[in-house]
Amino acid sequence: MQGQHADPAARPRRTRRPGRHPVRLRHHRQPPALLMAHPFPHTTAAGGTAAPSDEAGLHDLHDLLDRIGDWGPVRTPAGLFRLVPVCVERDLPLLARWMNDPAVAAFWELSGPPAVTADHVRAQLAGDGRSVPCVGVLDGTPMSYWEVYRADLDPLARHYPARPHDTGLHLLIGALGDRGRGLGGTLLRAVADLALDRRPACTCVVAEPDLRNIPSVAAFLRAGFRFSAELDLPGKRAALMVRDRCLRHLL
Repeated sequence: MQGQHADPAARPRRTRRPGRHPVRLRHHRQPPALLMAHPFPHTTAAGGTAAPSDEAGLHDLHDLLDRIGDWGPVRTPAGLFRLVPVCVERDLPLLARWMNDPAVAAFWELSGPPAVTADHVRAQLAGDGRSVPCVGVLDGTPMSYWEVYRADLDPLARHYPARPHDTGLHLLIGALGDRGRGLGGTLLRAVADLALDRRPACTCVVAEPDLRNIPSVAAFLRAGFRFSAELDLPGKRAALMVRDRCLRHLL
């Protein structure tokens, strides 16, 4: 993954850089698709719950990431965590608010009216299944935004020796109160392990944070990723971070 860059849906994907601890991991890839309907309603920004819309029913059209919506919850030191594929109708107000946080906007470049975020997310939902946008739900509360993608099918694969089914991650921690207390490393480890557990053909999980984003690189290291190389990507000098299946129990 590109450490965390986000490319607006209307523009070609380009590498971006992670925010401080909106731990931002983005890449320059082609718009992806929603693979799974939301497995359960989650708490909305207003505090209630919302059911998924028809948009969430586009799963199974191009399933290149082994049904993320079925990966299920995982127990972490921070609480019970799960990835829920994005439903624009339900999640847009929350995502747009996060994208307009200056610390996030500096790296994701999706600030502005909600339509900017909507275009970015919808491009993935209408794509070919190589990337899936998700809301990270911790103990029932939406608190992070993720993009899980097939790194081997992404332009990133031109910059490192990619293997079939490599999985990339982008992460943004939304609430200011959730940043700077180690959640990034905890959740990155949990999601990387989920990807390796639920995707048997995947041999590694990758990310490419901006080298200048020390907190993001540190979060990956805490999550058991190793620094593999420096990459010259469009718009940034990145650190290629890799979590290998064969080393996961050693790091």
